[in-house]
Amino acid sequence: MYPRLRGHHLICLQFYRGEGYSEEFVENLERVLEKAKKHGVLVVEGADDVCKACPYLVDGRCEYKEGAEEEIRYLDCLALTLLELSAERVVSWEEISGKVMDVLEEWKEKACKDCEWRNVCHVDDV
Repeated sequence: MYPRLRGHHLICLQFYRGEGYSEEFVENLERVLEKAKKHGVLVVEGADDVCKACPYLVDGRCEYKEGAEEEIRYLDCLALTLLELSAERVVSWEEISGKVMDVLEEWKEKACKDCEWRNVCHVDDV
């Protein structure tokens, strides 16, 4: 079965560096990423297989901070638009990786500059 990934995770996981909220979260994320690289992913809207181990997921919504769910949905929409993908589509990790490089500068400009995760991300190494 394909791991389920939301829009911004398709891009952000390209630069994942082994850190997260907790050991359980990181282990889940690494399993999801391994499956994605091997089998591809099912693109979804809303909470995905990465989110399911997040301590801030409450009733299918991100409660990390006020406005988090709306911010994440904006990033998901931006990612899918830039990658020219839609929800409920299966896509290979290689295809996603190739597309990310083509849209990376715009993603960095619109999504990365204020991201709280930037300190644990390899996006600036590219």
